[in-house]
Amino acid sequence: MSNNIATVRQVLIDTLADLRDKEKPMEVDRARAVADVARVLVDTAKVEVDYLRVTGQPTAPFLDTDAGNPALPNGIAGVRRHTLR
Repeated sequence: MSNNIATVRQVLIDTLADLRDKEKPMEVDRARAVADVARVLVDTAKVEVDYLRVTGQPTAPFLDTDAGNPALPNGIAGVRRHTLR
């Protein structure tokens, strides 16, 4: 298991499932602690994204996922310049 944002999401989903389990529910305080740690991890990822933006680096290890999906394009496919005559 790699430690990245996909892992954080999976842990949060598992925690939610444990909370909803009527036969063996997770304690609310423990679930709150998991959510607090996840919040801190997400905050550090935001800092990492800001760092990448400032330094111009293309990737960050924490934000890499195991999904293997190709990176999305930046949305600019070309430039069309209109001039007035």
